[in-house]
Amino acid sequence: MRLHAQVKSCSAHAAPSHAWIQMRQNVATSAKRGSGGPPKPAGGGGGGGGAGTSTKQYKSPGDVRVDREAYGQETRKVILSLEKIRKVAPNGKELLKNINLGMYLGAKIGVLGANGSGKSTLMKILAQEDTNCEGRVTLAPGIRIGHLKQEPELNNGLTVQSNVESALKHIKDMIAEFELVSEKMGAPGADVNALSTKMDRLQVQLDACNGWEVERTMERAMDALRCPPRDSLVETLSGGERRRVALCQLLLSEPQILLLDEPTNHLDALSVAWLERFLAAFAGTVVAVTHDRYFLDSCAGWILELDRGQGLPFEGNYSEWLSAKDKRLKLEEKTQSALGKNIATELEWMQKNQKGQQKKGQARARIYEELVDKATAHVKNTQIDAITIPVGPRLGDKVLELVGVTKSFGDRLLMENLNLSIPPGAVVGIVGGNGAGKSTLFRMMMGIEKPDSGQLVMGETVVPMYVEQSRESLDDNKTVIQEISGGRDEIDLGGRKVSSRQYASWFNFGGSDQSKKTGVLSGGERNRLHLAKVLQQPGNLLLLDEPTNDLDVQTLRCLEEAIDNFAGSALIISHDRFFLDRVATHILAFEDDGTVHFTQGNWTDYEADRRKRTGVTDPTRIKFRRLA
Repeated sequence: MRLHAQVKSCSAHAAPSHAWIQMRQNVATSAKRGSGGPPKPAGGGGGGGGAGTSTKQYKSPGDVRVDREAYGQETRKVILSLEKIRKVAPNGKELLKNINLGMYLGAKIGVLGANGSGKSTLMKILAQEDTNCEGRVTLAPGIRIGHLKQEPELNNGLTVQSNVESALKHIKDMIAEFELVSEKMGAPGADVNALSTKMDRLQVQLDACNGWEVERTMERAMDALRCPPRDSLVETLSGGERRRVALCQLLLSEPQILLLDEPTNHLDALSVAWLERFLAAFAGTVVAVTHDRYFLDSCAGWILELDRGQGLPFEGNYSEWLSAKDKRLKLEEKTQSALGKNIATELEWMQKNQKGQQKKGQARARIYEELVDKATAHVKNTQIDAITIPVGPRLGDKVLELVGVTKSFGDRLLMENLNLSIPPGAVVGIVGGNGAGKSTLFRMMMGIEKPDSGQLVMGETVVPMYVEQSRESLDDNKTVIQEISGGRDEIDLGGRKVSSRQYASWFNFGGSDQSKKTGVLSGGERNRLHLAKVLQQPGNLLLLDEPTNDLDVQTLRCLEEAIDNFAGSALIISHDRFFLDRVATHILAFEDDGTVHFTQGNWTDYEADRRKRTGVTDPTRIKFRRLA
């Protein structure tokens, strides 16, 4: 299959000038296609290639699957491809090795890989923003790419509304032209036939892009993504607010290819669910780097795994990929490593959940006495090669109580007369829109801020461990191993000593990464480093503020396992629905109407109850109550 396409070479070592899409034959594929028969070789929709040097002409994997919504827009037209891409980092590390990809129009592709594996680099190459590499990028004519970066670029001198509206300029220009033509038709001596022809053309174009509803569409998108007030200057926004504005602007601009680098970061769970529905109906191609496993399960029809520089494609969603990877690891390993064990545990949980066999939150409440015995045995007897939280002092009957707590920020009332008691062993997921008061609640628990009225009372035996979102306690001038070890050769984890370097490796800091300066670390690496520091000290009340942001999926699995074996109570602010379903026994929700709800169960239990109570599906802007 030959493409007549725009071609960009990454360097002088680019591939030959032909536009064939080349793929390895041993590409993983999912179960049988819609037409029946044995699985055919997987192809461009999922990305492909790897480190192999011999390639064969790309062949279509057959008919588009029809068994899931993720394939509803997929075609067999390749619109973007990479050939023999190789990328070397400034430190000499080979990030990408001979990557060959062909991407279908309408394909939904999830990209997985450890922090530092080259995911963001790959996205920049796909967007043709990074040309300092070997190989060639081929883009079909007329195809427009939109790229959501981790640090998005906006016009700081404009308001939120002006930045978002810039994505709709072409539609507003058509409306203005339509109105001008209509005005000209009423003028004396007008060429009515010519003007009518022009008006008909504009009418067709406006109908095709739903142009007459442009204002309503913009308003709904801004509400669903919880954008800041329209008149806010972009230069005053936080990093999370900037990302939401940039995502809204990008989605409204309607490119044919969406490259989304961690699109769910800084979105609450309801906004993520809305984004899933938007992307399912999006007619173009989506390539998303994300750690959100429900997002990957719902949206992705293909998984591209980056592993030690190779691109490993798989046709299927996250559940199907996980099952295939579990089987591969079992064949490869005589002794199951932490990776294999964690994948097997997650797969078993997902299979039970899909079959409706997972116990509801009311029946899953953790019995504290059993937790203490389990955690002690886990730390002392288990072959530890993953994240472990040392056993802290035994909790008493009282962990944490909020009695009539009221807190405001400026003239906004965040919570009023909040009464709450956290039981021993509970894992409380805290959810709600940005700015609703979740982090403020943690700061009050730690004594950093005070309530306007009411009391927060901790039990006498409680020892809190607080992982705050900003990671400001890290020293940018120290190396990773200096931050983790504090100069010690060994770290004591509740009676079990391990070497500092081995402990660092559990958080995916191995080899030369341990010598990196903290100041050059990515967001995900800083998050892991902060976790590694805080989780060394024994405690029994864990406070985690957005711990899943920027973490790769394997680190998330390890963290879930650690919390499951933790002998204490935990309060976790998170937008990651999969994570909350895996670990939460209770949900504390800051809802859109300004009220706070505390319920037993995980995220799925809470969401079912919320929809039943409110009848609301799409997120809306948070309605902050004003102080009297």
